[in-house]
Amino acid sequence: MNSWMRHASVLVMALVCSAAWSQTPAPAATAAGSAEAQVAARFAEKSGGTKPDKVFTSLGGLYEVLIGGELYYVDAGVNFVIAGRMFDATTREDLTQKRLDVALKVDFKSLPLDRAIKTKRGDGSRIMVTFEDPNCPYCKRLWQNMQEMKNVTIYTFLYPILSAESNEKSRAIWCSKDRAVAWDQYMVGGKVPAAAAPDCKNPLEQNIALGRQLGITGTPTIVFADGSRAAGALPIPMIEQRIAAAKK
Repeated sequence: MNSWMRHASVLVMALVCSAAWSQTPAPAATAAGSAEAQVAARFAEKSGGTKPDKVFTSLGGLYEVLIGGELYYVDAGVNFVIAGRMFDATTREDLTQKRLDVALKVDFKSLPLDRAIKTKRGDGSRIMVTFEDPNCPYCKRLWQNMQEMKNVTIYTFLYPILSAESNEKSRAIWCSKDRAVAWDQYMVGGKVPAAAAPDCKNPLEQNIALGRQLGITGTPTIVFADGSRAAGALPIPMIEQRIAAAKK
């Protein structure tokens, strides 16, 4: 990815025109392709060949460009690129995350659940997936809060992306005699299991590859049964709402 993309930062969310710039006119939707398709082509041209995964129409005359799980905002002519978060000023809703949750929807049935820790509570009839790092404080908060949930099966993909220590703890948890118990004891009480044997096979590298493929850049990330996703330690009432919505 070109340096102008790597170093793009959001300082002011504003449209600025200057006669000194070489402006590209906004593309119009034609029979040859939609406005989004033309923005994608313009972006690839100006970025030196970086092709967007998807382009969406956004607010304020902007377009959202999705690349590798990251969202950028551009004008119709791709004369500027903004990297950052967009929020609704009234509701404070993270509009960037809302778009990513939809754009990065997961094929839930394709998830390799045998590579996740299975925790069943009650009849386990409701299913959800989390990607978590044992060194992530928000993951601990989420897991501790989820203790109150009933009739749910939680598949936890160990996703050690924060540090080398995260990998060591994840290996120890996965290689425990009862990995579900080891995970729970560590996340709730801080009990670190014994170190994993050097020859213990584990799916951590595969999990990291899967997370990257899905565009998961932070923990915790929750995936619901309908493939929708959410980042962060959501409050339990919100998780319950999302689980109910996923069943409809």
